[in-house]
Amino acid sequence: MKYGYVRVAAAVPKVKVADCRFNANHIEEQIAIAAGKGVEIIAFPELCVTGYTCGDLFAQQILIDEAENALFHILTVTRQLDIISIIGMPVACSGALLNAAVVIQKGRILGIVPKTYLPNYKEFYEKRWFASGHEISQRQIRLCGQNVTISTHLLFDTVNACFGVEICEDVWAPIPPSSYLTLQGAEIIFNLSADDESIGKHNYLCNLLSQQSARTICGYVFSSCGFGESTTDVVFAGNGLIYENGRQLARSSRFCFEEQMVISEIDVEYIRSERRVNTTFATNMAYVELPDTIHVQIESGIPAEEITLSRKYDKHPFVPQGPALNERCEEIFSIQVSGLAQRILHSHAKTVVVGISGGLDSTLALLVCIRTFDKLGLSRSGIIGVTMPGFGTTDRTYTNAMNLMRSLDITVREISIKDAVIQHFKDLGHDINNHDVVYENSQARERTQLLMDIANQTSGLVVGTGDLSELALGWATYNGDHMSMYGVNVSVPKTLVRHLVTWVADHAVDELSRITLLDIVETPISPELIPADEQGNISQITEDLVGPYELHDFFLYYFMRCGFRPSKIFFLARNAFGGVYDGETIKKWLTTFCRRFFNQQFKRSCLPDGPKVGSIAISPRGDWRMPSDASSAGWLSECAELKD
Repeated sequence: MKYGYVRVAAAVPKVKVADCRFNANHIEEQIAIAAGKGVEIIAFPELCVTGYTCGDLFAQQILIDEAENALFHILTVTRQLDIISIIGMPVACSGALLNAAVVIQKGRILGIVPKTYLPNYKEFYEKRWFASGHEISQRQIRLCGQNVTISTHLLFDTVNACFGVEICEDVWAPIPPSSYLTLQGAEIIFNLSADDESIGKHNYLCNLLSQQSARTICGYVFSSCGFGESTTDVVFAGNGLIYENGRQLARSSRFCFEEQMVISEIDVEYIRSERRVNTTFATNMAYVELPDTIHVQIESGIPAEEITLSRKYDKHPFVPQGPALNERCEEIFSIQVSGLAQRILHSHAKTVVVGISGGLDSTLALLVCIRTFDKLGLSRSGIIGVTMPGFGTTDRTYTNAMNLMRSLDITVREISIKDAVIQHFKDLGHDINNHDVVYENSQARERTQLLMDIANQTSGLVVGTGDLSELALGWATYNGDHMSMYGVNVSVPKTLVRHLVTWVADHAVDELSRITLLDIVETPISPELIPADEQGNISQITEDLVGPYELHDFFLYYFMRCGFRPSKIFFLARNAFGGVYDGETIKKWLTTFCRRFFNQQFKRSCLPDGPKVGSIAISPRGDWRMPSDASSAGWLSECAELKD
């Protein structure tokens, strides 16, 4: 299986203006190279057979004839190849000349798409030589001895995807042809272009293509003229660009003097999933008068088989790289603060109560409270930090909790839960040496009861600390740490919590607090419900029990955000974590994820309020409505069949 991937290429071949034979030879070479790399569809620049900058030579019959001869040669040379090629050339039709894209495969012309919008301003004079495809009523022409369909509204259906074509200026129009084509089923758009360069234009172009692929939820492949075109008045940089739903997958080097080819895989399965989820896409079809479109069926194609991806998948999809990480942290923190501020003002709360364990999640919740009170102009004394040592509390986490609260000038309360829990065990008739779920959950519920009662005592509200990853796995005690009056971390994944705390440490606190925060970041993740080891260290490591959070966050992202099945998530995880985890390890924890995600839904069905911060949230009132008794059989069955 290819897991829904279609390998595409944007080629920028060598070109000599008006030398069709030379140009055809280089087009043929790039088609052969692409075919050898498993490319299914390759796009070439606008008018690449003749060169875009021929000017008034387009009125010469010999150039038109030579272009057709060059295409005939390309058809002959590539007759044995399954690859689909999209080639730009002038095509005579109905007494006019069209700037067209010719779609070919295995010696056959599948269809011709003429350019719709002809730029005729500033440096462009296309209407001097060409007619718009809208001006042509003829739907069949003869080219290279074949009867061929010609239309601005052609869709090509392959065994793996549906694609459409537009040419250069078309995408710059207020309503590009690709907008109609995608509403009618096109999942990939190919643009044959001859964009020249000027200051700032390239960034604008990249934003334009990114936005168009995002708005139409499609893959977008852009191939533009490069070195070899005439530089009488303008220069062409040779842009090969590939996008998927707004994300750039691949790009060529600009101003390169050699021919280039950029290759990537467009995930058509992901595009289909996004369109199904985004019901506005389907609704838009009902409000737009769509033109009659001709579908071209392509029976043969690249056989579906295991694929080696050229595109890379980040191990941490929730965590951006570089400067974007600081921007992400600041934005999330601001959302958390705004959400809590509104809840405080609306409820007229005099205080907020936070259980402080010395771990990452409670630390982040406390930092959100600090920023919120500061922005509201409230005294930090209204923040009540409660540390509640239990049987598993270590000196390290206790010390960090106390140091952090004191350095931030909040109200500190320390209440040991040991005696209360021991009494609870006596009431239950539970053996204190039996460290089972009763032993653990009794401590978590005792802590929550204390926080709730303190909030009642001080006219306050309890701020929850649990994060998105924990709740996805159900790694929370029902009606224990699972419960609060407002959960500020509810949509923040564990892999991002650490970065958020580090970001605050680097940007928003004094040096004493910073030292404590950085030590908290380095502390192993643990609920500390089991006694420490003989050396006083944490004995209950969460990731030893449920698996690495970086894996679970990866699974969570592609499960919820993309709706992928376990086999595809496994395939992507092997791609992303190669050399970090072997296939058996990934399979083990993916199975755990699927089992726990389904079995623990009942905890998510009654979650307290909390702010959504990203594209994934599990509020039962918002993004995720799932029956608590849904069966996981299909997912677990597929997990069982996974092979490394």
